[in-house]
Amino acid sequence: MPSAMILSAGRGERLRPLTDTLPKALLEVAGEPLIVRHLRALREAGVEDVVVNLSHLGEQIRDALGEGKEFGVRLLYSPEPIPPLETGGGIHQALPLLGPDPFWVVNADVCTDYQFATPSLTDGDDAHLILVDNPAHHPEGDFHYEGGRVREQSGVRLTFSGIGFYRARLFEACAPGRFPLAPLLRAAIRDGRVSGEYYHGLWSDIGTVERLAEAQATLRETR
Repeated sequence: MPSAMILSAGRGERLRPLTDTLPKALLEVAGEPLIVRHLRALREAGVEDVVVNLSHLGEQIRDALGEGKEFGVRLLYSPEPIPPLETGGGIHQALPLLGPDPFWVVNADVCTDYQFATPSLTDGDDAHLILVDNPAHHPEGDFHYEGGRVREQSGVRLTFSGIGFYRARLFEACAPGRFPLAPLLRAAIRDGRVSGEYYHGLWSDIGTVERLAEAQATLRETR
């Protein structure tokens, strides 16, 4: 069974003033912290070990979640400096905690009902990305998608959901430190080493106070 990592170290600048006193991972949607929604979904998919990286107000996350027993998982923490190591650097630092097998990574600040069914990576693939329709705030999308493959040019252009499944070797040429994930993904896409899936269900990037309110309203309607 794969392990997982929830990226929770970001400052959440665009969510201020909420994130002045509360880490964005603990912001609530429908009465439940975002990170708890992810933990429950991962556990339902059979994931047992989850790594959480910490930076801004990180001790609040550790105090709220503890060892993870309440959520049916074992939580491991990967502390980072302020400012944090960004997406790529944070994952790279946590690799010893994630183990040798492919693992899930999910951004703490997305709200989704995606079910983490473990994809089958081919021997040549280093990543599997979950892609969604382009939201109003990101109409140009991120990557091209066609026939189960994430491509550099051909196919419809979609937005990366912040949910991915990775092999550790995606990071094998990286040095410790602060760096983003996107350039590694783009290089792997150019080399034909990235599969993907197009997800049509509930998904929202909780990047601003306004989008947090929109996600709250959407969940109220669906319930």
